[in-house]
Amino acid sequence: MDDWKEIKMEQLKRLWEKQTIRVIGLMSGTSADGMDAALVDITGYGLSTKIKTLGFVSLPYSEEIRNEILRLASGREGDSRDFCLFSFLLGQLSLEACLAVCKEAGVSPETVDLVGSHGQTLWHIPIAESYCGRQVRGTLQLGEPSLICENFGCPVVSDFRVRDMAAGGQGAPLVPYAEYLLYRREDQTVGLQNIGGIGNLTVLPKGGRPRDTFAFDTGPGNMVMDQIVERVTNGRLRYDAGGALAAQGECSESLLSWMLQDPYLKKAPPKSTGREYYGKDYVDALTAKANEAGISETDLLATACRFTAECIRVAIENHCAIQPDYLVIGGGGSRNPTLMRDIRRTLHIPVLVNEDLGFNSDAKEAVAFAVLANECVHGSCNNMPSVTGASHPVVMGKISL
Repeated sequence: MDDWKEIKMEQLKRLWEKQTIRVIGLMSGTSADGMDAALVDITGYGLSTKIKTLGFVSLPYSEEIRNEILRLASGREGDSRDFCLFSFLLGQLSLEACLAVCKEAGVSPETVDLVGSHGQTLWHIPIAESYCGRQVRGTLQLGEPSLICENFGCPVVSDFRVRDMAAGGQGAPLVPYAEYLLYRREDQTVGLQNIGGIGNLTVLPKGGRPRDTFAFDTGPGNMVMDQIVERVTNGRLRYDAGGALAAQGECSESLLSWMLQDPYLKKAPPKSTGREYYGKDYVDALTAKANEAGISETDLLATACRFTAECIRVAIENHCAIQPDYLVIGGGGSRNPTLMRDIRRTLHIPVLVNEDLGFNSDAKEAVAFAVLANECVHGSCNNMPSVTGASHPVVMGKISL
């Protein structure tokens, strides 16, 4: 027992002593379309952090697994057996993604020093609700990290959000800390918009410190569009590839005006949202409204696409004390030319994509969790209280050895 303890402590000591460590970051987002894995070399930590991306893969989920994620994330179905099995299933898929990204990069798994795994969010309650006579907040991310730890033999950091929530924060968004380390500028205010299932905005004021950063969820990213596409194609398509279907329709200004009355858009940060808000019930109501008005399926999709762009505009105009000099789009939404067209038409600042800055748009969130894991093992606070509303900085993440 003591020998095994010494071996594990030596692992952590080696991480602290090495100038550069090799880290895998894992992300499974609200779109529930697959597991992203980024392999990076990270030099230093904190403000000295430098990264080099060695590989990236995105392993799509089977239809059966995706449907199970959506079922368990609906808030209506699932029991303790389901959640038990799902956590270990996602742990297996996480391990497979780690092995796949090593293979893609041509490196041996034995050279990996650390893994940061976000897991899959199944429910997120940032505002307290009545439960068993108490007011309780919570968040649930599953994906058993021990399976990775056992097979790779290196530390795995997981379950990041809960520590921030314990300190009074919303446990989201988490990516802004990594964005501050990697994207900040002394001479310009940088806006960073990630468009996954949900849209997240980060603003890095020029020459700012971490506490000057502000960020929040802008509203739906691809989530509403994806659900509409699945419905109108009877499940044949998961998403609108290249925005081709939305490009065939026209935005309904009347429906868009109704959508823009969404109370979430008016709410001041800190704020975060997810499938529990923009899931099936939301799309049911939206579809019913469109049907009442005689709006076609393609026009509905075009309107949902425009709505994502308008959510970004509202966020910048109404909730940003400092306006960004330019906006960098990342995530799957950056691959949708119709959405990018709507964003550029809607905003009055230059709109770039991560590739314009030498980064990979698809890998951005996975890279962020590699960075957050690196901060965790160095004992460095890796939340942003100015973003999440936490009462103080904390070290997020649980370490499996």
